[in-house]
Amino acid sequence: MKKVTAGTPKRFTGSPELPSTGRRTFLKGIAAAGAGIVASTLLQKTARADGESSAPADRRSRPAGGSSDVIASDSKTVVETDAGKIRGFWRKGVYAFKGVPYGDSTGGENRFMAPSKPKAWPGIRNALEHGRACFQARRDSAHFNFDGKNLARSDEDAFLLHRGGYVLVPGEDCLRLNVWTPEINGSRGRPVMVFMHGGGFEGGFDMDLLAYDGENLARNHDVVVVTHNHRLNVFGYLNLREIGGERYANSANAGMLDLVRVLEWVRENISNFGGDPGNVTIFGQSGGGGKVVTLMAMPSAKGLFHRAICQSGPFLKALEPAYSAKVAAAIMQELGLAKSRVDELQTMNVDRLSGAGAEVMKRLDPDDAWIFRHTWGQTGWGPTVDGHVLLRQPFDPDAPMESADVPLLTGTILNEITSGLDNGAATAMTEEELHRRVRAELGQRGDAAIEAYRRNYPQATSFGIYAAMAAAPLRLPAVEQAARKAALGRAPAYSYIYSWRTPMLDDRPGTFHACEIAFAFDNAGLCDHYSGMLPEALALAKQISGAWVSFARTGNPNHSGLPHWPAYDAEKRATMIFNAPCTVRNGPESEGLRLIAQS
Repeated sequence: MKKVTAGTPKRFTGSPELPSTGRRTFLKGIAAAGAGIVASTLLQKTARADGESSAPADRRSRPAGGSSDVIASDSKTVVETDAGKIRGFWRKGVYAFKGVPYGDSTGGENRFMAPSKPKAWPGIRNALEHGRACFQARRDSAHFNFDGKNLARSDEDAFLLHRGGYVLVPGEDCLRLNVWTPEINGSRGRPVMVFMHGGGFEGGFDMDLLAYDGENLARNHDVVVVTHNHRLNVFGYLNLREIGGERYANSANAGMLDLVRVLEWVRENISNFGGDPGNVTIFGQSGGGGKVVTLMAMPSAKGLFHRAICQSGPFLKALEPAYSAKVAAAIMQELGLAKSRVDELQTMNVDRLSGAGAEVMKRLDPDDAWIFRHTWGQTGWGPTVDGHVLLRQPFDPDAPMESADVPLLTGTILNEITSGLDNGAATAMTEEELHRRVRAELGQRGDAAIEAYRRNYPQATSFGIYAAMAAAPLRLPAVEQAARKAALGRAPAYSYIYSWRTPMLDDRPGTFHACEIAFAFDNAGLCDHYSGMLPEALALAKQISGAWVSFARTGNPNHSGLPHWPAYDAEKRATMIFNAPCTVRNGPESEGLRLIAQS
């Protein structure tokens, strides 16, 4: 078995309580047959990096008359959608359709408007390559160092997450999606898993990370995977209602309405791709997790999905109308436009408009140096509680009734935004420096908080304690999401912390924001820069992707390859620790989080 190494790793002991020494803003019963995993056979089934698996022959067989490993054919890889026929391709057991229009272009008179269905096309349209992505002029930050300053995306981040393989090609005709499926034009209804990419509500796109590729998840777990692009930043969340009146009533949440349109497309078309429109899971990471919990509170999304997974999505509250209206007024001023000239925004050059939005955000939403007290969702770009599209805060003061019957799986990474990425000094933090930094943020409670974290992670270095504490701005909302969902008593919630450490770069990076995505997509072999092709990494990828798929099938993440994972409740607060091995702990970090939350 090939292993990839970068530096000489200190080997991981397997204890779930070992913390990082160390990245981006933002289930009752056993799973159905085929989703369970027997631990002793994991490695044999997943050791190949090319994505091959031991899937049953009927799912791996070629389309009739095909003899190649890759087939693109008018007679074998064409599917009918409600807008016309599309031609995709088949590769080793999976059909892929890329760049499929789910909405019309959002340029010109459609800019800031609710999305509409795509225009029908004659004949067969190619669906062979990813479509355009929304324009973005984001502050390209990946993580914090332990000085609390935002660092630009780094070489190490790019290496571990395989960035740069796909080039962002922007355009306003960006309402495109991708589908991976084991079967087309058949009758078998598979679970459908619709992924929301990260990047906050400001940036990112459908292939920003190599881990977003859905081929292995579809092949190895017999599900239909959908990813997509949608409007972001000034194009998706500019609240022009106060300036331009009812014509712009949807502008503050146009990007969220794009996601509703994705789910409508799935309802209307996914059966032809082998999927079950009555069993749809939405899942997303970071900003994508924020999109998931916002959809859970949107009346227009009710009934379009049936399970929800939020990965590192620290989102309880959306923007207030006064704030997003202030942003819009500032952008008009930046562009030198009076209110009466608001319609000029629809024909303005995209670079000028995007640049104005970025400049205004630099002034109104500066980087927050207070790591432990950072909040997401209440400033910057994002959805607005406008009383029209979004009637209430997504998860505040409680979980939304709009999705009361939808099970939720939510969790975080052990170290999240503070890690050892491009941070060679991380391992040099002294105990004195740890106490000084924590006291600067928590005052007199700082020493007690450190001791609480030490009880959770007794073998941690000083930086390991600091990095775990610095994840609180994401961990606290995730805990609240689980607690508030459980309190409704209508559908279960499940909680997790991911704490497996990559051995790469001498074991320094630890865990970091977005590192778990490769394993959720069963892409440990594809993302070998992160996994190193280690047996424990290949096994853990099967455990995590198996849990995600079991949850998608049944609303319960349990399967034979995991220890029993109880639903979250206020008494035990059971939390799955994804590591090698996986364990369940009750209320991890609860005392330390309580002390941080008081700040």
